[in-house]
Amino acid sequence: MRTGFSPATFRRGIPLRRLGRQLNPFPLVQLPYHRLVNPWTLGAVLHEVSHNLQSDLGLNKAVPVAMGRRLLEEDCPPAVVQVWVRWNREIFADLSALLLGGPSVVGSLLDVVGRSPRSVVAYNPRGPHPTPWFRVYISTELLRRMGFAEEAERYESLWSKLYPNPRAGNLPRALVDTFARANPAVVDALCFRDFAPLGQRSLAGTITFGDKEHQMTLEAAERLAAGTDPGIIPARFLIGSARAALDRGLARPGVITKNFYTELARR
Repeated sequence: MRTGFSPATFRRGIPLRRLGRQLNPFPLVQLPYHRLVNPWTLGAVLHEVSHNLQSDLGLNKAVPVAMGRRLLEEDCPPAVVQVWVRWNREIFADLSALLLGGPSVVGSLLDVVGRSPRSVVAYNPRGPHPTPWFRVYISTELLRRMGFAEEAERYESLWSKLYPNPRAGNLPRALVDTFARANPAVVDALCFRDFAPLGQRSLAGTITFGDKEHQMTLEAAERLAAGTDPGIIPARFLIGSARAALDRGLARPGVITKNFYTELARR
């Protein structure tokens, strides 16, 4: 925990100054304090954990290669493919977090990327993150393929009303023009194609979140709001439960926060 705005992670096996330049023995996730006191924003935990999953599962090389090949199949220009490949780690973390935590993770993402109209469509030619305008639609594409079409439509409707014009900034025209076919291709390559490091299984086939998991999350939201034991629900689902409890007004924010951490402390 520290002050500041952005979460971060320190992966396994890299030298850390705070350890006297010794190799980090296990992944560390660093979170700003304001996220911890608002547990419905902790989709960031799943995002940062996913960075470490990509590294530890040996997907660092396989993911960008799969993305590049799939985009070339869609006749995307080489310059466009290069940009998407540069974004691969952050896209992987967003999509893996969504598979780990379900639809509420998109709401947590909007908390982060929903800024001024100028910044949402501002392109950084060296940045590792997709431009925010793209980032939400990448997640809603996966959300739809996971079976949550209604939730995807709701988030997309909100996002398009807030930021209707991607050409208002300095986004390269080729990126905008090819987005409609590049976006589903990237989601398909990362989540629905088999990877050798995963035992010839897809990411979506390895980390599953469907209707059953969603119902578990919603039921736990009611119990969390009431201060009762949410049962055997996996801890990673509690983030979505906290968000659902807040969005539905099931309890005051302070009550949700207290009960969220009380439940974590039991585990």
